[in-house]
Amino acid sequence: MTEAATLTYAFAVCRGGDLTAPAEPFAELPGLGTGAPVRTVAAGPLTAVVQDVPAAGYDEEALRRRLSVGAELERCARAHHAVITAASALAPAVPLPLATVYLDDGRVREALGDRETSFLTALGRIAGRAEWGVKVYAPTGPPPAPAAVPAVVPAEGPGPGGNGRAYLDRVRTRQRGREQRHALALRAAERVDAAVRGLAVAARRLRPHGVEVTGKHRTHVLNAAYLLDLGRERELRAALASLRRDETDVQIELSGPWAPYSFADGGITDPGAAP
Repeated sequence: MTEAATLTYAFAVCRGGDLTAPAEPFAELPGLGTGAPVRTVAAGPLTAVVQDVPAAGYDEEALRRRLSVGAELERCARAHHAVITAASALAPAVPLPLATVYLDDGRVREALGDRETSFLTALGRIAGRAEWGVKVYAPTGPPPAPAAVPAVVPAEGPGPGGNGRAYLDRVRTRQRGREQRHALALRAAERVDAAVRGLAVAARRLRPHGVEVTGKHRTHVLNAAYLLDLGRERELRAALASLRRDETDVQIELSGPWAPYSFADGGITDPGAAP
């Protein structure tokens, strides 16, 4: 049996009738840079946005090697995102995960058929809406002054008021201060989350980033995605501007609008979100 020279890489799924004139806008996209055009594959009420890719460079093993290289991972992620953004500008589009590859168009149609209900549910949820990201950070404050830390810590001072006890008191005081600041930041993050949920139709808490992303000068205390109706951007920005004035213990960042990556599974409901 001869192996296929190309595979079908899938970016997103839309309703079939929504992509009324996809050829021109997609034809201008480089996609993953393989030279093949970005195109569509229809299956029943759904349409997948796809591109042919060389099997030698995008089979399972090749993809594992490719995505293990930071620069190549970033290039593929940006290319994947660019196609999803273009599709979302034309019609509601469910983003597919990075590196979604099928043997051929027939397998794409099978996948769309197998998940037809899930895709249609997701498309119904995201139609007329966009995803926004809100991140809240707690500043970690300046490091302790060098003079506060002796070169050698005595096990215990020579008596009440000794150097060792005084040093330990300063350490405990700093620790309590850090804990209090962190508790204040967490409460502020909850208030931010509650305010934005009041504007959203769905919300999702994501894993906060670690110090390798945030840097040592701040701690990530809220990483959340919200699905908002189109046209509510002004309300969202006004709410966050007010929160920034009130919540001075934290830093608040807004990003978006995005394609609804966090709400693409079709089954998300959040009782805390607005109806």
